[in-house]
Amino acid sequence: MIIGVTGGIGSGKSTVARLFGELGIGWVDADDVARDIVAPGEPALDAIIERFGPEVMHEDGTLHRAALRDIVFEDANQRVWLESITHPRIRERLVEHLTRLGAHSPYVLLVSPLLFESGQDALVDRTLVVDVSEAEQIARTLARDHVSEQQVRAILAAQLPRDERCARADDIIDNSRGRDDTRRQVLALDRQYRDPIT
Repeated sequence: MIIGVTGGIGSGKSTVARLFGELGIGWVDADDVARDIVAPGEPALDAIIERFGPEVMHEDGTLHRAALRDIVFEDANQRVWLESITHPRIRERLVEHLTRLGAHSPYVLLVSPLLFESGQDALVDRTLVVDVSEAEQIARTLARDHVSEQQVRAILAAQLPRDERCARADDIIDNSRGRDDTRRQVLALDRQYRDPIT
């Protein structure tokens, strides 16, 4: 069984995934895969450099993610183009990782901030939303990523609204009450996922 884990920026998806990982559950993060497919030598990086020029590249040949983010969050057409280049490649790699992990884990997690928006929910059997208030998302992201509030709000605007994301979830973890409470919720879901009612 594949569980799709999603949530808005700053909601704590990685924290929840690590808690499942402590229970022996394999997981893959779509953000990590997204970084892998734009590494030097990857066709996606070549296409990005060709379109946007050297200003989206560091001197060492790696992608200047902040510069690219500035471009695509100011121009929706550029974001659509970027997603058309990256999403199919991300999906292919995710399937490879999930297949490998599934051989050694009672169930696996696909952690993706854009699970619904990218269509990656078609790869999973159940969806789990990690939820916090929008104010908490903004505060956590500002503290973690050192970006402007304007950028955080642009990222939020590109994601599904919180109420819609929660409405589409099979399961929800409220990640606003501290790590111990989140761990308790993870343990309950782990029992459910290991022994699903048929």
